[in-house]
Amino acid sequence: MERKGAIFDLDGTLLDSMWVWGSVDERFLGSRGFEVPEDYQRTIAAMSFRETAEYTIGRFRLKETAEEIIREWNGLAVRTYHEEVCIKPGVREMLETLSQKGIRLGIATASHASLYGQCLKRNGVYDYFSSFTETGEVERGKGFPDIYIKAAEKLGCSPVECVVFEDLHQGILSAKAGGFCTVGVYEEDLSYAWGDVVRDADFSIRSFEEAETIRSIFIC
Repeated sequence: MERKGAIFDLDGTLLDSMWVWGSVDERFLGSRGFEVPEDYQRTIAAMSFRETAEYTIGRFRLKETAEEIIREWNGLAVRTYHEEVCIKPGVREMLETLSQKGIRLGIATASHASLYGQCLKRNGVYDYFSSFTETGEVERGKGFPDIYIKAAEKLGCSPVECVVFEDLHQGILSAKAGGFCTVGVYEEDLSYAWGDVVRDADFSIRSFEEAETIRSIFIC
């Protein structure tokens, strides 16, 4: 099967940004008198922003609306994304190689353009992507294949023609359920699930500097 498209998660996959959200959670919940529960990050990992906000409201019995919480989260994170968050090693070179081979590149993320747009531009990789898809555009989060299917449609590809790069184990399972070839990408903050990712993904890489492995994915 010829691979025509590649769909990338952002946070933890292309961007070294997971640390930002740990800080946001601490500041947001701390300002309301709560510590971040040990299971919180794992519970929300596959959720969209709205699903996470609604879950957080219910769990901590907050009075704010989901929209108000999302705005506050974005406000806490935006400056860090714009000024500090960087792409992971090997990302720019990998995107350049795929682009030169005619592979269509897209993003599938739970994040919002107000965060990642300027970040990708500052890191010099924004123009490699022909489409951006956010979980807010589909009914369900990354616990389901909806966002990957939508992203493939934007690229003009069928799922079997696309490769999905994800650090999230649930994202790997969802993309596979949608008919995609999957590549698990190592992320330190999600290392507790790396064994599951390696087991269930079609391919796995610890870094985008593994050029030969990535090349072989698009040859098959």
